[in-house]
Amino acid sequence: MMNPFKALGDMNAMRKQAVAIQQALEKEEFEVVSGNVKIVINGNQSVKVVEIDGVPNEEVKQVVNDAIKKSQQAAAGKLGELSKLMGQ
Repeated sequence: MMNPFKALGDMNAMRKQAVAIQQALEKEEFEVVSGNVKIVINGNQSVKVVEIDGVPNEEVKQVVNDAIKKSQQAAAGKLGELSKLMGQ
């Protein structure tokens, strides 16, 4: 018989590990320059900088971040559905 308290401890440890990984990814940055466009994104897929001809473009940055967030939410929803199916 499985100990429910051990399972809770295991879940807590996994949650702490996930938070640590997320924090580490947030500190990493990736820069891509192509022609007159520069994009900087962190490991959590959050766009930090969008520059066109050396001029920051906050509107484009926000739109790209919104699109990324929507795709992440859709992926999380699909993974949630999959985990429910596997749990049955």
